[in-house]
Amino acid sequence: MTAILATPAPAVAGQMPPAPRDHLLSPATHAALRVQNAIVTASREYLVAHGYMELLPPAIGPVTDPGCRGAKQVDVDYYGHKYKLMTSVILYKQTSLLAFDKIFYLAPNVRLEPLETASTGRHLVEFHQLDVEAAGASREEMTGLCQGLLRHVVRHVVRQSAAELAALGRDPGAFTALLRDDFERISHRDAVAMLRDLGHRQSTDAEIDWQGEKLISEQNDRPFFILDYPKGSRGFTDAESRAEPGTLRNFDLIAPDGFGELCSGSERTHEYPRLIERMRETGENPAKYAWYLDVARAGLPASAGFGLGVERVTRYLAGLGSVWQATAYPKLPGRRTARAVRRLPPRPPPPARPRCRQGRQGRQMPGPRRERRRPRPRRADRGGYRCRGRVGQPRRVPVPRAADAGQRAGQVPRGPART
Repeated sequence: MTAILATPAPAVAGQMPPAPRDHLLSPATHAALRVQNAIVTASREYLVAHGYMELLPPAIGPVTDPGCRGAKQVDVDYYGHKYKLMTSVILYKQTSLLAFDKIFYLAPNVRLEPLETASTGRHLVEFHQLDVEAAGASREEMTGLCQGLLRHVVRHVVRQSAAELAALGRDPGAFTALLRDDFERISHRDAVAMLRDLGHRQSTDAEIDWQGEKLISEQNDRPFFILDYPKGSRGFTDAESRAEPGTLRNFDLIAPDGFGELCSGSERTHEYPRLIERMRETGENPAKYAWYLDVARAGLPASAGFGLGVERVTRYLAGLGSVWQATAYPKLPGRRTARAVRRLPPRPPPPARPRCRQGRQGRQMPGPRRERRRPRPRRADRGGYRCRGRVGQPRRVPVPRAADAGQRAGQVPRGPART
């Protein structure tokens, strides 16, 4: 294992990333990326052991996840068709279940997050998710899988990356409650009541906002689940409860100590008529999802799944101040690196190219171009043509030969003799 030279100073939320070279040379970056490598290795190990098949994710597609919480999507020109960069592979996870019952992706995502998220310490424009989906699974099975996965990852990191955690100043004792006790499960309604008791004005009909998410995260010593978000707070892919109409069968996993959301998941809407209804309820145009609806019309299996943010889990386990420390090439909403853009002097105009003249052998030779002279009229006594008219629109009229001297002298030619 490579030794780490010095204990790096932790970043604080809202701090800008350094220049790329400084970031890549930082001991903190080296330690965080080694922890991240251990997280990915342990995640694959756990999911494969539980019968999941890893697939390579798509990077672009005709549509992507519609429920991006205020983030904008990026369009690309795909041979004259408008495609999207993936904000989430949730639709592709569902359709992939036609091939395999249990699948997962390590998927890159691009979201143009709102500018106000640049200072939360929890948002990136480009990030990765561990996306998991299983046919016939319920929400309870997915929360159990998520809890077991995170515990396995923490044990692996504590065992294999002890030097990196020490260099980052992260005490492994912070994970004692996580490894000992089951994760608490509270409803969205109870979470809203808790936030209001803490003096935070949280809406009962919307997702937990970023400030509320941080506040409620600080009240716990281990991760916990928030269940049963209200209908209208999430996209059409989250299934509505049949027992409690108006409530979604979804969940979020919140890390303790102010680190916030790590994971989001749900049971899926999969019946074709219900998908059309949910799309219209959320303001989506069903025609935009033609390929997905064609698959759903033929039949999609019932399923449930979740997406676990790789950089966010790295931040939590490594105890980092900002999520940009958990990626080699951070991209914050609306920001570049802290290094000022170097102003270059204006580029001089290109030198004038010499004009060319035609050579004898038909080749172009450098040199000044001769001006085109107006052709002179031929002498009348030699016959030919004389130019009459405007320049550029010459009128060419025949000129008589020298034999017609009388006409040249202005004499009227004699006509044929009368009889």
